[in-house]
Amino acid sequence: MKQVVIILISIFIFSSCVVNKKYQYLQNKDVNVKSDAIAKDSVLRTYNLSDFEYKLQPEDIISVKFYSLTPEEFNFFTIKEGNGNNFNQFQNGAAALVNGYLIDENGEVEFPVVGKVRISGLTVFDAQNKILEVANQYLESPVIEIRLLNFRFTLLGEVKKEGTINSLNNRITLLEAIGLAGGLTDYADKSNIKVIRQGEGKAEVYYLNLLEEDFVNSPYYYMNQNDVIVVPPLKQRPYQIYFGKNLALVISSVSLLILVLNLIK
Repeated sequence: MKQVVIILISIFIFSSCVVNKKYQYLQNKDVNVKSDAIAKDSVLRTYNLSDFEYKLQPEDIISVKFYSLTPEEFNFFTIKEGNGNNFNQFQNGAAALVNGYLIDENGEVEFPVVGKVRISGLTVFDAQNKILEVANQYLESPVIEIRLLNFRFTLLGEVKKEGTINSLNNRITLLEAIGLAGGLTDYADKSNIKVIRQGEGKAEVYYLNLLEEDFVNSPYYYMNQNDVIVVPPLKQRPYQIYFGKNLALVISSVSLLILVLNLIK
C-alpha cells in the first residue's frame, strides 16, 4: 500500500513540473549548451527585422502641433491647440484625447477653414508631410508635429497584470508589450500565444511561439493598434495550483488511512 501511495505522489509531482524548455523565451540550439561553452562578447546570430511603420486608421486620435512665423492671431490652426492640444498634456491622457483630432470613418481629419484632409493609411510621418503641404498654403514657414495619442492593446490570461495598455509609442514589439504587463506568469504557455488583430472591419486570429528565437523574424513581431493578446496556461497549471496546495492534506489523509488499515489488521 505504501509503495502505491509513493508511486502516485511521484507521478503527480513529476507531471506538475515545468521544464526550462517550456519556460525560456526565444530559444535556439545553444539553449542546451553549457553556459561556459557559449562565446561571450560575440555576435552569435543576426536577424533582419521586418520593416514596420504603423499606418493611421479610422478612430485613431492624433495630436497635431503647428509652428510657423505667422502671427498667432492669423494662425487659425492654433484654435484647437488653445483648448489644450499640446504635448505638455500627455501626462493627462483624458485631456489629450478629448482635445486631439479624431480620424473619422472616412479616414479624414477636419481643420478650421481648410476642411477635411485624408490621412488614413499613411504613417505618422507621411501624414505629417501631407498636412504640411496644406499648411504651406496658409502659413509662413510652417512646421508640423504629429503624435498618435490612443495607440493601445490588451493582454489577457497568464500575464501578471491583465488589462488594456495605452502608449504614445506606436512601434512596440510583442515582447515589450508583455513587459509592460509585468511579464508572463510561471504558468504561461509561451509556445501558444493567441493574437487577435482588428482592422478594416474584420478580426484575424493567429498563434505565435515565443520559445523560438526566430520569432524576431515574424511579421507579427510588432504590435498593432487594438491588438488583443491572450496567453493560455500550461497543462501543468492545475497540478501546481490545486495539487500543490492540497498535497499536505492528501498525504495526511493517506497516512491516516494506512494507520487505520494497519490497526484493523
